[in-house]
Amino acid sequence: MNDMEINTHQMINRKLCGNPTNVGDGFAHVEMAATEAMTADATGLVHGGFIFGMADYAAMLAVNDPNVVLGAAEVTFLKPVAVQETVVAEARVSDIKGKKQTVQVVVQRGNETVFKGNFTCFVLEKHVRSKQG
Repeated sequence: MNDMEINTHQMINRKLCGNPTNVGDGFAHVEMAATEAMTADATGLVHGGFIFGMADYAAMLAVNDPNVVLGAAEVTFLKPVAVQETVVAEARVSDIKGKKQTVQVVVQRGNETVFKGNFTCFVLEKHVRSKQG
């Protein structure tokens, strides 16, 4: 259920980056079921890049502008995630200074925090891939 229309990352693969369950003014929740395609080894460990991708997607949705890009991220991986586990990312814009927005993201498995990060996002005047000039 969305409070707000999604204005960014509209063609993202939600099987690999999660499914938005709530998007509002300055926040987003994204849920992802870890699949076999995310497996890093024979134990069923999910590669951290998929957790990061989900958190990045949640941050982009919290900003929710078609021209948002990620500039930097400071993240901490706290617990491993395994195939068939479901994780939920909660992203909240914590600071806005001009075109720069700071987004706090926490990823949880049930009541357990598995990842947290600060994402520095920029809202550009035009799309990063638009032709100059």
